[in-house]
Amino acid sequence: MSDLSVKIMRLCPDAVIPRYAHEGDAGFDLVAAADVIIEPGETALIPTGIAVELPPGYELQVRPRSGITLRTKLRVQLGTVDSNYRGEIGVIVDNIATYVDLFDIPTVDDEYVVYGIDGKYHHSSESIDEGGAYIIRKGDKIAQGVIAPVAKATFNETDELSDTTRGTGGFGSSGVKLP
Repeated sequence: MSDLSVKIMRLCPDAVIPRYAHEGDAGFDLVAAADVIIEPGETALIPTGIAVELPPGYELQVRPRSGITLRTKLRVQLGTVDSNYRGEIGVIVDNIATYVDLFDIPTVDDEYVVYGIDGKYHHSSESIDEGGAYIIRKGDKIAQGVIAPVAKATFNETDELSDTTRGTGGFGSSGVKLP
């Protein structure tokens, strides 16, 4: 497969141009362009400071990074950047942590201690309302992007669909054990 040329524009001077971490990677790093604190139960839009011009017939998929999902309560939501979109790429992140009593939030030298995306404590001078907050720092690799071709469908209304062995079985119909 040949390389695909994609135009990219920095929307702020220190935005990070995406790159693949390893040869053979499907996804490239999307990097936060600002510090954002996400408290338990909140959803935040993390700016990347970049915009792209994808060739027609392609999309950019925003996907989670497995290490963040494994080590934190942060969940990156899947997203699609269409080829005709020219705005900033944003990453939607949910903090699924539950409330921790305010008196349990550690402070050091009057700074609140919050979790970073590495799952470790970090300091923040910003006030937080609840324990279990996470801070995403400018420069953190927060998500990954994958560029993929898009098939355009033509929808043909019909009164019936062909039969299959699966039929209408869904949502667990194949069971949880191998045969």
